[in-house]
Amino acid sequence: MSVIKVLVIDDSSVIRNIIKDALSLAPNIEVVGEAEDPIIARELIKTLNPDILTLDVEMPKMDGITFLENLMRLRPMPVIMLSTLTTKGADITLQALELGAIDFIAKPSVQELLAKKDSFKEVLIDKITHAVKVDQKNYKLSSHLSKKVNDNVLKFKGAKRTNHIIAIGASTGGTEAIKKILQTLPENTPPIVIAQHIPKSFSASFAKRLNELSQMQVHEASHGQKIKQGNVYIAPGDMHLEVVNKNGSLFSVLVDTPEVNRHKPAVEVLFDSLLNMASNTQAVLLTGMGQDGAQAMLRLKEQGARTIVQDRHTSLIWGMPGKAHDIDAHCLALPLHNIGKSLLTYASLGRDRTREETNESK
Repeated sequence: MSVIKVLVIDDSSVIRNIIKDALSLAPNIEVVGEAEDPIIARELIKTLNPDILTLDVEMPKMDGITFLENLMRLRPMPVIMLSTLTTKGADITLQALELGAIDFIAKPSVQELLAKKDSFKEVLIDKITHAVKVDQKNYKLSSHLSKKVNDNVLKFKGAKRTNHIIAIGASTGGTEAIKKILQTLPENTPPIVIAQHIPKSFSASFAKRLNELSQMQVHEASHGQKIKQGNVYIAPGDMHLEVVNKNGSLFSVLVDTPEVNRHKPAVEVLFDSLLNMASNTQAVLLTGMGQDGAQAMLRLKEQGARTIVQDRHTSLIWGMPGKAHDIDAHCLALPLHNIGKSLLTYASLGRDRTREETNESK
């Protein structure tokens, strides 16, 4: 197994030492250098040739976003952002993901990091191990897709069925994948519910950012909120999101129960809440690490839902969609730029035509 060379960039020596200590126990990871600002980091990248960077979002001399933008233009490579758990940190991190950062890890205070060092270490090692597997061609693919995706909003005459709903689950790479889908959807699209693995302090910023870019109205879901056509509901970062049918109307329910598949919100919880309305459901699994949502997607498919996984070629990390594909939980595997159109096409079909449409090639 080849050793993963990491360069740590953070203006806090305490944080750099915690990161180095966390990674020192991983046999296949070596911290080859550290930098307190991007100016030093720029030179170390040339001399040390790291495989991946951990990058603080807020630093002196040059902010992390400016540095990342230059890096992705001149020397694209995997980057894990370390973000503070603030609204400002969330906005900067979401911008970093747009620029090409692979993933992020929430950076609590030094005191919290010291108290939760073991869990921080586990998450950091997991993210680094997966991020370096993202091939160079995927950076080029992401850039290619951002230019090729049809940002013109699709035309849609309306859903043929009452309470037709679209559910989306995603993790690593999902913030950008979701954005690309929503940018193509018109304001009369059936309602969309989303479970994206994201911290509590990030979900409101994510919803606000999507709302500015989409013709649909995007909300951080609230408990008891009525689910309506033309609206998108994103699970808060510390709650599970479920959908319930009350007297023919759909409502969001927020559930404060333990993590499922190590996540809260969990895709599995959202998908399972739709089992009793599966025939009116389209479920989508996008890029992400792990297997959250795969088994629930299979259950939905068995109950008559139309299920879609993002294909391997356009997924940043083909973990969750790949697991669903492996267990035959999908009706279709589609490239990211085709998913929005496919969702609308199916939603416009009457019940008598849906069975034939779901038998498309996998």
